[in-house]
Amino acid sequence: MKINVIGTSGSGKSTLARGISEKLNIPYIELDALFWRADWQGTTDEVFFARIEEKMAVSDSWVIDGNYKRSQPVKWRNIDLIVWVDYSFGRTLFQAVKRAATRAWGRQEIWAGTGNCETFRKSFFSRESIILWTLKTYRKNRRQYEALLLDPSWQHVRFVRLRSPQQTQVFLRNLTEL
Repeated sequence: MKINVIGTSGSGKSTLARGISEKLNIPYIELDALFWRADWQGTTDEVFFARIEEKMAVSDSWVIDGNYKRSQPVKWRNIDLIVWVDYSFGRTLFQAVKRAATRAWGRQEIWAGTGNCETFRKSFFSRESIILWTLKTYRKNRRQYEALLLDPSWQHVRFVRLRSPQQTQVFLRNLTEL
C-alpha cells in the first residue's frame, strides 16, 4: 500500500500519516524533513526528488505526508491511496495556531539535525509565518484537491476525503480493511 496524506498546513497531515504508519506498520516519509535544511534553507528539486525516491525505494509500502505539488509525478507514480485531510477553515487555522504556539514555546527542533525551530516572531509576526501560509493557501488547496478528485488522470487512485476529526478516527480504526 502506497499512501499520500495531503491537506493544508495545520490540517493534521503529519499526525494522521504517523498514525497510518503505526497502524499498518509501514514506513513514514515526511516530505518537509526531506526538503528543509539548516536555517530554513530548502533543497533543489533535483535533490528533493532524489531523496523522495530513495525513501520510497526502501519498502513496497509506505505513507508519505505533504503536498509539494511539484513532487506529484514522483510520489504518485505508483500511488494506491490519497487521503485528503479536509477540515473546516476554522478548525485548520486553530490547529495551525496551536501547533505554532506550542512549537515556539517549547523551542523544539522540528526536523532533526536542521536546528530549525519556530519562534513566536516567525510564527505570528513574519511574512514567513506558517499561520499566514495557512490563511493564504487554504482555499487554493481545496480547489486544487477538488480538481484532482475529478481529474481522469487519477481515476485509478482511491481517494479518501476526511472532513472531521471524527471521520479521521473512524478511518484509522477501520484501516485494516483497506
